[in-house]
Amino acid sequence: MKAKSLRHVLLATSLLGAAAAQAQEAELIIESWRNDDLSIWQDKIIPAFEAQHPDIKVKFTPSAPAEYNAILNSKLDAGSAGDLITCRPFDASLALFEAGKLADLSDLEGMANFSDVAKSGWSTDDGSATFCVPMASVIHGFIYNKDAFDELGIEEPTTEAEFFAALDKIKEDGSYVPMAMGTNDQWEAATMGYQNIGPNYWKGEEGRKALMSGDQKLTDDAWVAPYRQLAKWGDYMGDGYEAQTYPDSQNIFTLGRAAVYPAGSWEIAGFNGLADFEMGAFYPPVPNAGDTCYISDHTDIGIGMNAATDNPEAAKTFLNWVASSEFATIFANELPGFFPLSDAPVELEDPLAQEFISWRDECESTIRSTYQVLSRGTPNLENETWNASAAVIKGDESPEEAGQRLQDGLATWYEPQQ
Repeated sequence: MKAKSLRHVLLATSLLGAAAAQAQEAELIIESWRNDDLSIWQDKIIPAFEAQHPDIKVKFTPSAPAEYNAILNSKLDAGSAGDLITCRPFDASLALFEAGKLADLSDLEGMANFSDVAKSGWSTDDGSATFCVPMASVIHGFIYNKDAFDELGIEEPTTEAEFFAALDKIKEDGSYVPMAMGTNDQWEAATMGYQNIGPNYWKGEEGRKALMSGDQKLTDDAWVAPYRQLAKWGDYMGDGYEAQTYPDSQNIFTLGRAAVYPAGSWEIAGFNGLADFEMGAFYPPVPNAGDTCYISDHTDIGIGMNAATDNPEAAKTFLNWVASSEFATIFANELPGFFPLSDAPVELEDPLAQEFISWRDECESTIRSTYQVLSRGTPNLENETWNASAAVIKGDESPEEAGQRLQDGLATWYEPQQ
């Protein structure tokens, strides 16, 4: 009996040891399109996680951005995809969740750190399920040349009247192009133009959701008014702006030839290395003094769990860490201009990035109005908004005509607007 009992004890000990060894060998593979971030993951993010969780090893295996969706879908179908899936916002990731490829993470402990707006890029249309942990957003506003403002005695504008007064002063002086933006590529006119200033008019999430529900239309004043402001921009964008490309605008600003740049925060890292003048930033000026300000704080990147992973507990451990302030601080400082979406406190080292993220404490956050649901049909509202914004700036279309055209197009396929 004693020998038999000893054998049982030894067997049990052996099995426990094997289980422990297996736990120590747990390996997570991350799929991503951010191949430019590889060194940051390998040198900063993964070592920080593994220092706390030595039993879990993580590998970051990115694909080329343009090929990511096709490669990921192929791997998921073949059962060879990694445990963790980097998620683009809205429809592409929603389709993976609806196909059973991404796990429902609604009950993940770390999800409590995110607002509904932060989760909107990776939630079902009704908000009942969330399938990716939000990692970062980009914020819209205006970057300006502090030297130019100091020379001309201009303060950061907070209202629309102050904004145009500043542009008039810069134009009158003649030393700088007032605002560096072109209409050749179209998307900037919408992304850094209409979607930048628009939330102040349609009141952010209130208007965006009302448009989705059909309670508001693109012909309503809240949606036409931003075009009325854009119609004035052409006078300040410099000679030949109609043929000016996105890289042209970047160069004009970083070379010190323009005073203001309608921006997305993703420009920060690149501009820091190119501009030899001090930069500042201000959020989109409100129509009238005392109005609530709104910013486009657009969901950009998240991370979810392969529903077929063999390591669900380890994957959840990693995802909860992604929801922490430690991850947010590393990610935000290594990639200035890509901002954490969690409520966890984060200290940013880059002063321009800190300025952008501070607006969350002053203004209401929203996402780009065309990204959720409203660009699933033909004509595509996102692409049509590019065209309309450029046309209005150039004077080829009136604000009212643009609103009517977009509304008519949306109504052809989107039932709540019919």
